[in-house]
Amino acid sequence: MVSSATRAATFVRNLRELRYRELLMAFAALAVFAGSVVLFPGTESVARGIQGGVTPLLFAFLLVVAVIAGAVKGAVGFGYALITTPIFASVIDPTMAVVVLAIPPWMINVFQVGETNTGLAYVRREWQLVALALVGSVVGVYVLASVSTGPLVPFVIGVILLGYAAYQVATSFVVVEGAHHPVLLGLFGLLEGFFLAVANLGPLLPAYLHTFERDRERYIGGLSMVFTVVFTARIVQMAFFTDLLTTYRLWLGCALAVVTLVGLLAGTALRRVGFDERRFDWVVTAMLVVISLNILRKTGPAVARRLLGS
Repeated sequence: MVSSATRAATFVRNLRELRYRELLMAFAALAVFAGSVVLFPGTESVARGIQGGVTPLLFAFLLVVAVIAGAVKGAVGFGYALITTPIFASVIDPTMAVVVLAIPPWMINVFQVGETNTGLAYVRREWQLVALALVGSVVGVYVLASVSTGPLVPFVIGVILLGYAAYQVATSFVVVEGAHHPVLLGLFGLLEGFFLAVANLGPLLPAYLHTFERDRERYIGGLSMVFTVVFTARIVQMAFFTDLLTTYRLWLGCALAVVTLVGLLAGTALRRVGFDERRFDWVVTAMLVVISLNILRKTGPAVARRLLGS
């Protein structure tokens, strides 16, 4: 068993040698740490810029949620935005929640691209997926800035996820080799980028990739590479082409990302020592079930009222 001190010494040595893996992990962490320090709005304005009713205790609760969500993402490769967005959106303005919560996933996914040693070879192999996810994200940001989509989009996502989880359990986690198809990859990339931008909900791609990719490192690395491209495009677009990403929101996102790093490291350690491949399948599927039921619980009544015209 390699000790923590030995792992830390190896990390520092590789970082000094500018190894890709350690360099990318350090860059992700230092970028958000620098943003949280440089853009700090002052002690009296820490919670004031969120919303008038957010007390220091409630703000601390949101930080705890971010840590827990970071641990889940570190362990299974997805779930951060799916956990944090509904909770944050119930406390602060939903659009603000979607904007602020673009920063921590960016940090997490850049970190995990490095941690899983996923590089340009993946982009060359799955370029349709990456390119169309980028297109979907660009369109989604413009929709977010100008249109209220309501509960229908997350409701549809919830139904799809529940059906997928039932299918996987019924077939004992069958691998569908034909799912790795350029057209399907592009379609799911497009949908993933759009849904992430509009609602900060991105479980379709984890479910889709899980149908043909069962190596957990390649699975998490692939997810992280796509998410990195999407979240980078979102942040740039919101900062320079809309008025969504203010200085305060950027600081808050960076501060949440720094706190999230604690959970991310814990979840990564758990994945390294606590999951075999079969258990990983069960954990991923269980996560999708919980997420889908939570989405349906929150959106189902509103969709029913719309359909009934009341």
